[in-house]
Formats: sequence, structure tokens, C-alpha cells
Amino acid sequence: MTSYGRGLRGLSVATIATITVALALVFFYAPLDANQGFIQKIFYIHVPLAIVALCGFVVGGLLAIAHLRTGDRKWDLRSYVAIHMALIFGVGGLITGSIWAKASWGHWWVWSDPTLVSFLIVMLLFATYQPLRFSIEDPERQARYASVFAIVAGAFVPLNFIAVRMAQGVVHPRVLTLTGGRLPGSMGLTFAVSLLGIALLYATLWNYEIAAKRARMQLRRLRRAALGDDAAGALGRSAAPS
Repeated sequence: MTSYGRGLRGLSVATIATITVALALVFFYAPLDANQGFIQKIFYIHVPLAIVALCGFVVGGLLAIAHLRTGDRKWDLRSYVAIHMALIFGVGGLITGSIWAKASWGHWWVWSDPTLVSFLIVMLLFATYQPLRFSIEDPERQARYASVFAIVAGAFVPLNFIAVRMAQGVVHPRVLTLTGGRLPGSMGLTFAVSLLGIALLYATLWNYEIAAKRARMQLRRLRRAALGDDAAGALGRSAAPS
């Protein structure tokens, strides 16, 4: 596992340290929101989870482009893991967002808010990635079709983001804008560190899963080679004259 997980220890330490600092800032440095009070602090988890999930989907599409251009299956594996991890982070974003919505608006979900609905649409779109992928038995066709899906779906993410930003009557609070955020200095710093921590967590888990899958594939190759040698040896013994 060492050869496959090179650099993971340092990345893991950086992730733990950054998340620890982020939590300290969230609970002891960032001020309470004047309107929402303590529950607003879930913002520092919910929004980074959503941002990292969306970026993960886009990264999955970019890695899929590399696979189609080169034909190297390592890019397909990286794209698959990027989307898999983004789905997990996206589910976390949906759960924390629902908790925040219930505390702030009195409802677990608000269907009239384009931001919430558009994020759910992206999640449902990418939720079909794995069923589509594993419905194809041939490995080459599986990787190729999955890459095409990842590219098309990944391109939908920024287009969807732009469409939502242009929508009117948005209920969801706009704390981040293209021309600068509305967060005061202490809250902005806390959010930046939290976003960095969640991004490092995504990168760490991505690398761990890549290392685990590579080690598993190598183990399967060794087993097949060993079984092949044993079968050849058994055939030779059975064919030898008594």
C-alpha cells in the first residue's frame, strides 16, 4: 500500500490540521449571525460541501476528456473516483442544507428556490452515472460511455450555475458573488479556511480510494497469474508419463 499511497500521510496531516483550525474558527472566532444565531454556523460546512461537490463533478468530466484523448484507463479510474467522491460530498451538502433550511425557514425544502432545485437536479443527474456505467459489461465500452456521460454532465454544471445566477426571485441567500462576497472579515476568513479544509478532505479521500483500487487491481492480477501458473503446472503433471 505504501507504493500506491505515496504522499498520503502528508496530505492527511494537512487535512486534519486545516479542518481543526476551521472548526476552531467556526466555534470560537466567527461571530453569531444577527438574525439566525448559532444555526448559521452550519453555513461553514454546507456551502463548502456543495462547492467542492460541484467542482468534483467538473473535475470528473475533465479527467474523462483525458481518457478519451489518450485511451489510458487510469484517467477513467480517476474520473470515476472523482464523481463518486463528489456524490458523497453532495449528499452531505443536501443534508446540511436541509437542516439549515428547517431552522431558518421552517421547512426542510423550498421548491421555489432555484439554487436548491438546481443542485438537486445535478445530484440526480450524476446519480445515474454508476448505474449506467455498471450496466455495460465490456470494460472498454464501459469506460468510453462513462467518459462521454461524465463530460456532458460535467459541462452541465457551470451552465446550470450561470442559469441560476441569472434567475430572479431567489430565496436562497447570496453570500458569495462574482463581484465579492457579503461576508465580514472574520466570517470571510472562517469560510475560506473551511472551504480549504473540505477541499483537502476531498483530495485526501480521492487519493485513498485511488490507492485502494490500484492495490486491489494489482492483487487480482497477481492472483490470476498465480492461478495460471498452478493450472499450467497441474496440466503438466497430468500429462507426464507414469
